[in-house]
Amino acid sequence: MDAQLVCSILSLLLSVIGGQGSGDDGWSMHVPAEVRAIEGYPVVLPCTFSHPQHSYHSSLQVLWRLGHGQGSTVLFRCTSHAATRTCEPGPQQDHRYRLEGNPREHDLSLRINSAALQDNGRYYCRVEVPGHDHVSYEDKMGTRLRVEAAPRILGLSVEGSEETGYRALCRVQGSPLPDVQWLGPDELLEGTAVGPLAQGSPGSPGHYRTVSQLRDVSPGQQYTCSASNPLGKEQATLYVLPPRPDASAGGASPPLLLLLSVSLGAKVLLLVGMGAWMVQGGALLGFGCWGK
Repeated sequence: MDAQLVCSILSLLLSVIGGQGSGDDGWSMHVPAEVRAIEGYPVVLPCTFSHPQHSYHSSLQVLWRLGHGQGSTVLFRCTSHAATRTCEPGPQQDHRYRLEGNPREHDLSLRINSAALQDNGRYYCRVEVPGHDHVSYEDKMGTRLRVEAAPRILGLSVEGSEETGYRALCRVQGSPLPDVQWLGPDELLEGTAVGPLAQGSPGSPGHYRTVSQLRDVSPGQQYTCSASNPLGKEQATLYVLPPRPDASAGGASPPLLLLLSVSLGAKVLLLVGMGAWMVQGGALLGFGCWGK
């Protein structure tokens, strides 16, 4: 094969493949492969660019998207007019997002206030120079945002009946997905997961939630659900009161479920709730105790 032909083919392949931080017609854009954030705190997604034809007298349009292709969502858009140092967002722009960088200094970094688990995903920044020869550039790889959250116990309840037996359910959220354990008065108890540990896409709430169950819950006993991940630990304790005599019915009333406390580390939040079991048509209906 002719050497000149080989060089031409290689040059064409390199121009097609491109890459993060590489230049197309003089463009150059740099973004990190991954950014980590903590739930409830702000996070900045860095993005810088350069272009030999760009000047201070050119208008610029900045765009940030979550996801790629037809399923992507435009999160932020602003326009920096010629000879100005500001980038004006659209009238319907979500105020959680703002441009942290200055486009006139080739900085398109995006700030997300109060990061949430739903913000997990891959983000892409894009810059456009409007005009007769409209030019634009978008990084090809994107930046993966990983939002981490300490464990949170969403709910603690008891289900079942005297005939079928009772079980305790502990609903937990966190990222990384928390490890759930059950503690009895004197020993570690064996709980099991209910259904898959993670459901939905990385941006959906179900992806960071799990439910653990403890079978053979007995009235008159205390049970503690403990959820932990590298960011922290949270516990919730319930006590199933034993049945008490019912003078009017001549029998025993169904048990009461008492949520004693929910604690975060050494701090007790003093979330106290109580639900009563009720008899309706011969069946016992449970009223669960839930945290925030």
